[in-house]
Amino acid sequence: MPKHMRSSALTVLALTAATLGTTLGVQAHAEAAPTGAKKTAVVKTVAAKTAAYPRFLAASELPPHPTSAWTADKVKDGVPESLTSCLHNTLLAYDVRYREFRTDLETSARQVTVVVGNDTKAAALAKGLNRDFRACALNAGEGDPDIDTRYRDYGTLPVEEGAHVHGVQTSTSWGSMDIGLVSVGRDGRTVTVVDWGQMGDFDDAPVKAFKKTTTTAVNKLH
Repeated sequence: MPKHMRSSALTVLALTAATLGTTLGVQAHAEAAPTGAKKTAVVKTVAAKTAAYPRFLAASELPPHPTSAWTADKVKDGVPESLTSCLHNTLLAYDVRYREFRTDLETSARQVTVVVGNDTKAAALAKGLNRDFRACALNAGEGDPDIDTRYRDYGTLPVEEGAHVHGVQTSTSWGSMDIGLVSVGRDGRTVTVVDWGQMGDFDDAPVKAFKKTTTTAVNKLH
């Protein structure tokens, strides 16, 4: 998976936002803050929504790097750039959240999560993601004699509603070579995608450790 696949108007907008914020603040202070049972209900609602969010991997749960510790970014909304070429169209209709990880060297990873309406839709999404990634990996270098890709299916994992692990190696005529691992897992109506990549070939891929990471990711969702 190639690494490369990793103003006065603004002043007006800023001033407008500041003015709006001040206005809203005055209005908010003009209203009485919720107290008693109403306040308790608000707190419980916020706590319930927070608890419903799928949990993400921690940096320490990524495949160990021999010389560098992992660093985890904050969880963000959207589809990470590294997955846009293969999975963007499949994820386009959903609210996606992701977290990126990196080491001090050439290794990086990401986790994406999507919560859909029900188990049936989640199963269909997971199936589509597996299908689309495999097709993308197999066809990545089609028509370009300078790029060669090789795909490996590392099978399924018996965690929750299941997970599937894929591998893809990309090499170029000018000598660069990248290896990537991708997994798609599901717990109920939540689907997660984990991907890992660095320079190298299939021999450099920590498949066993990545499968453990995938199992942890799916188990942690809820």
